Amino acid sequence: MAKVLEGPGMGLLKKWGMAVPGYVVVTSTDHFEQASSAATWLKESRLVVKAHEAIGSRMKLGLVKVNLDWPAAKQAVKEMLGKALGGEMKVSQVIVSEMIPHKEEYYISVKSTREGAELLLANVGGIEIESNWERIQKLPIPVGETPSKEALADLAKRAGFGKDLALKVAEFAAKLYQCYDHEDAQYLEINPLVMRSNDQALVALDAVTLLDADARFRHPDWDFSFAAEFGRPYSAHERAVMEVDSKIKGSVKFIEIPGGDTALLPAGGGASVFYTDAVVALGGKPANYAEYSGDPPDWAVEVLTEKVCSLPNLKRIIVGGAIANFTNVKKTFAGIIAGFRKAKAEGKLNGVEIWVRRGGPFEKEGLAAMKALEAEGFLIHVFDRYTPLTDIVDMSLKKELTASGSSSHKKTAPSTLRSAKAGEARQ
Repeated sequence: MAKVLEGPGMGLLKKWGMAVPGYVVVTSTDHFEQASSAATWLKESRLVVKAHEAIGSRMKLGLVKVNLDWPAAKQAVKEMLGKALGGEMKVSQVIVSEMIPHKEEYYISVKSTREGAELLLANVGGIEIESNWERIQKLPIPVGETPSKEALADLAKRAGFGKDLALKVAEFAAKLYQCYDHEDAQYLEINPLVMRSNDQALVALDAVTLLDADARFRHPDWDFSFAAEFGRPYSAHERAVMEVDSKIKGSVKFIEIPGGDTALLPAGGGASVFYTDAVVALGGKPANYAEYSGDPPDWAVEVLTEKVCSLPNLKRIIVGGAIANFTNVKKTFAGIIAGFRKAKAEGKLNGVEIWVRRGGPFEKEGLAAMKALEAEGFLIHVFDRYTPLTDIVDMSLKKELTASGSSSHKKTAPSTLRSAKAGEARQ
């Protein structure tokens, strides 16, 4: 699940036939002035200026300014940009939109559920919705079905809309569900939805949009980046891996964790959690979250490996995974090996120990290729499926390799690790 900022979210609503205010996203006052030359409505309308960042409660934080003329909007843009939001995050862009005159505010959303989806509707919205949550009416939508006009009209009537307005709201709800369904969304929320005073059209004044990031390959018109949601912008390396991930079968993921010294390059989301927990439990400091899964191409794994090797102050790299069902160990290891060689040529792996544990299709060939790196000067230790999953973390942190276990892919000594039989039970 990936969050989309308000501007691109509004763009998706407009694409599917829903009315939205005019808006521009700007990163400086000069940018705002340039946009105003192209979009003359900016100087002719009352304006709303909001921080265009992945944070909630913007109004309460003073990050929304309303009913502004052009000079006041320009000043608000200047004051808002660069404002600290906590952690490393600052306001880097603002969205300036047309102010829509209206009298009442409504709430509408659609979200993914285990059974399919659920459409939520209320004839109250904006900041009042939190204290009126009991007024929300719901329409469950089973997997593979589309809500009928009759069902949507009944939902609108139950939500308290009068007859004529109920029909408009039902039509709007149908468009919102169409957007949700076709854009691989997991959550769409409009709060508030309003009726524009001059023509009684329903207009979305805000948009909260969560999409399935792994569906990006199906949407060539998604020309926007997903929003970072952990208190800082995505790094260049994180964005590079996200770009690769959007283009491939399978998956590669990468998030940097400042201050760590143990890099992780696990196969699969489950393994990534196991290895991270093991590092922390043994007193280590993870330098990143990463995973590759679904049999990704070797070039994608190579890009991921390069980014992992670029992390600062590394002492060790853990290349771990359970016994794969269909991921080709030899092929994915070819990408990792290529990444290691490139990093070493750039002087990035001096003194860094590499610990490998893996099983699965073509594991013998893949592990042998890894072991061959020792002859090229890599500090590498290789183990096969008979070593319990996370014991390489214990060995790497405690430096308790035995002579029979070091730099081999044979069963490790019982005095250092659990037996191979116990290891199989943990996989």
